[in-house]
Amino acid sequence: MNSLLLAVIGIAMVLGGYFLYSKYLASRVYRLDPEYATPAHTMNDGVDYVPTNKFVLWGHHFTSVAGAAPIVGPAVAVIWGWLPAFLWVTIGTVFFAGMHDMGALWASARNRGQSMGMLSGRYIGARGRSLFLVVIFLLLLMVNAAFATVIKNLLIATPTAVIPTWGAIVVAIVVGQMIYRWRMNLALTTVIGVVALYALILLGDAVPIELPEGSAAPFWLTILFLYAGVASLLPVHVLLQPRDYINGVQLFIALGILYGAVLLASPAVVAPAVNQNLPEGTPSLVPLLFVTIACGAISGFHGMVSSGTSSKQLDKETDARFVGYFGAVGEGLLALGSIIAATAGFATLANWEEVYAEFGAGGVGAFVSGGATIVNAGLGIPAGLSATILATTAILFAATTMDTGVRLSRFVVQEAGELMGLRVNKIVGTVVAVGVAMGITFSMGAGGDGGLQVIWPLFGTTNQLLASLTLAVIAVILLRRKRNALPALVPLVFVLIMSVYALIVQLSAFATNGQWLQLVLDVIILVASLWVAFEAAVAMVKAWRGPEVTDDTEPAPASSSAGGSED
Repeated sequence: MNSLLLAVIGIAMVLGGYFLYSKYLASRVYRLDPEYATPAHTMNDGVDYVPTNKFVLWGHHFTSVAGAAPIVGPAVAVIWGWLPAFLWVTIGTVFFAGMHDMGALWASARNRGQSMGMLSGRYIGARGRSLFLVVIFLLLLMVNAAFATVIKNLLIATPTAVIPTWGAIVVAIVVGQMIYRWRMNLALTTVIGVVALYALILLGDAVPIELPEGSAAPFWLTILFLYAGVASLLPVHVLLQPRDYINGVQLFIALGILYGAVLLASPAVVAPAVNQNLPEGTPSLVPLLFVTIACGAISGFHGMVSSGTSSKQLDKETDARFVGYFGAVGEGLLALGSIIAATAGFATLANWEEVYAEFGAGGVGAFVSGGATIVNAGLGIPAGLSATILATTAILFAATTMDTGVRLSRFVVQEAGELMGLRVNKIVGTVVAVGVAMGITFSMGAGGDGGLQVIWPLFGTTNQLLASLTLAVIAVILLRRKRNALPALVPLVFVLIMSVYALIVQLSAFATNGQWLQLVLDVIILVASLWVAFEAAVAMVKAWRGPEVTDDTEPAPASSSAGGSED
């Protein structure tokens, strides 16, 4: 198989989904209305609720959802062969992720920008909301802990990425000032920001920064969590929005470099289409493929971002198609690029099998090394600089997801406090969110490996379960409005079955290996999710049998401090 053909087919499929399927969803299912007054206007507070240019908001949304997972998941899942990963990424992006992300954005914007946790209470019930919040908090905890560890590992393994990683924060703040204070032209601002970013990459490639072994891991992790805590407290337009926007543009440039190299070099995919020579201990493709690749096919975290921050910045309801669905398309292209890098970036099948000698051995390392080989062959960029570009891209995406993840964790803590009759301010909420994630990360020592070894095995299943629960909320809303709910129900049933199946498989493995913390978390997630799914099914039947609800008859959502509002 030639990688160029694989890229062309994949890009055509996901872009076809945007131009055709998303148009149907926008006009016939969600019925987006350009005249609808979004929460960004009706609740504008200049902090979280801010009407935002759809291109800037797309940048925030895309880079918040596209963290390290759409790189790591596909690069691990190709151990079963490139074909299953390719099919799941492309079909999942078109029919699962796009409609899920756009639907969550639409549902939240129609309900004062409330989060999926609050919407579950409104459309499924109070008990469902409490259990939903448990699943959400655990997922966000996993995201923050695991991504901090991924970034730390990349900073240590690729010291040339240190300067561009931290320099990008300064660039983002300046870009924010150029957009909102100085009112500069967006195109000119974009060019200046991207040039500054790539100047930092060149500087970092020439001046690598290595910290003494033993102190590097705790230092980077502590700085990362402190940064994420402070960043999550700032108004979104100061750092979060411009950082995500400029990173989004940078990612598309990096993808352009990767796909351009594929076009010119056309390397052969050395990995088998379906791997019949699996290393010992590799789990079954079904159901593990569908939870190993979460982001890049469908991801519950996207629903949290859509309803947590993006919906509060939506200028027009019709922007939901571009921000939500095209954000999923961007992530699908990133996952496709990861598949190509991890299967065509090796000289021979033997080289590939050497890297994929055991399950989980590929990952972001295979993406960076394989991608650098392709870029070097296609564009002639030195392999070291190619690796710096790809490593910086992966770090910036993981970091922007972490920024948003900590902010969303604070929202969940505030919502949980409200359910218990407590008013939790944003400082306390942030300290709780960061403190718990740091505790998990350092639970296995100063090296901070707890973020991956303790949490990562459950990330994929929890993420997919959350996606199915978000689809359940969307389905209830569509059934109440007597609209076609099949676009939500079909992926809901598939993802729910695969996720529960995977949780049961992992439950047995945790018990056999004596991994008691993971076992307890697995049981909590499984029980909470099944309970919410049962209550959602009851709500769907009730909505299907009940009278049609319209904008005129829909009760106004309760005014609440939860869902992300400030003190």
